[in-house]
Parts: sequence; structure tokens; C-alpha cells
Amino acid sequence: MTAKVIIFDFDGTIADSLDAVVNITNRLAVEFGYQPANLEDIEKIKSLSSREIIQFSGVSIFKLPFLLRKVRVRLNNQIRDLKPFPGIKETFTELKSQGNQLGIITSNSKENVTIFLKENDFIGLFDFIYSAPTIFGKHKVINSFSKKQNIQASEMVYVGDETRDIEAARKSRIKVISVSWGFNSKEVLAKHQPDFLVNKPSELLKVIKSLQEQVL
Repeated sequence: MTAKVIIFDFDGTIADSLDAVVNITNRLAVEFGYQPANLEDIEKIKSLSSREIIQFSGVSIFKLPFLLRKVRVRLNNQIRDLKPFPGIKETFTELKSQGNQLGIITSNSKENVTIFLKENDFIGLFDFIYSAPTIFGKHKVINSFSKKQNIQASEMVYVGDETRDIEAARKSRIKVISVSWGFNSKEVLAKHQPDFLVNKPSELLKVIKSLQEQVL
């Protein structure tokens, strides 16, 4: 049976953290030399790919790792206030009860994710948490995990809310499910052609079931 390891992105897929991340990055604007984002900017950014967002922001590619590190640290102070998207916990519980292995690979820190899971009573639902060192480094973590655990690409599926999640899954040759309730708009996600695009957490159950039934 395939798709028994389901890997999730964190910010925008599990945790509703957009407002917190925008507030933090706006406060860091002067230090890193970019313009703070207003509501109009945010709506525009949602329709851009992850790489286009970096170009739009004007942040130097050399400064990006340092910006990401500061965002992680400052988000630590707000992580206890973040909430999961409605219906996501029930979906995780059902997927886990079906015998699936659930994990998280994120550009956020493992510490932040662990605090969030404890605060929202998600402990016990996830088998592993890995933090990608860079915004575009998730595929390397996926490949490392696959090799260490001796898991084939056909046994994994990635769930995320951004175009970079689609890119990471493609590089790792695994199926990808995009969710429309996170950061990137439904339209830009569809343009990047994920294997599946869902609009609410409960739809993940149907997609995972269909993947598993393909080889029965």
C-alpha cells in the first residue's frame, strides 16, 4: 500500500500563522532593507510563487537566511497564541487511526512546532518533526528522511500551502497535495499543478484513501 507516510508543512497548513509572520517581518523591514507589507501587498503576494515573493520583497538572497532565523526566534514569543486551522486536528486523528505515519517538515524551528503541538493537544499524532535549514531546502530533508528510514518515494506524500512545497515534492519525486486555506492563493497553486488541490482538511481523507487504493 502506498502513501503511508504523510508529511505536512507547518505554517499555513497546520498553524494559522500568517498574521503573526506578517507582523514580525514588517517590524524587521528597516533592518533588512525592504518595505513593510500592507493589506494590498499581502493580497498581491498570495498570488505570487515563493520565488516571485522574494523578488517582490527586494530582500537580498544573502540576507534571507538571517531574516528567516530572526523570524523564527521572534515567532517563538507568539507561538502559544497561534491556533490550528478548523478541522485539521480531526483530520490528523482520523489519518493516524488508519495506521498512517504523520510527520512535519518545515522551515520553522522544531522548538516552535513542538510548543504549538503541546499547546493545542496534538502530541502523539506526529511521528517526526524536521526543520529545513532554508526556505527552499525541504526536498533535502525529505530525501534524507527517506534514505534513513528506507522509505520509497511512492510511500510518501507531502501536504503544503505554498508553491515551494510543490517544488520540494517534485524534486523528491513524491506526490504533493496543496491546500487552499494557507498562504498562497488557490489560483497560483493550481497554476503550479500539484497532484491534488483541496479546499478543506476533511478532503485530505478522500485524497489519501484514493492514493492508497491505487495499488490494492
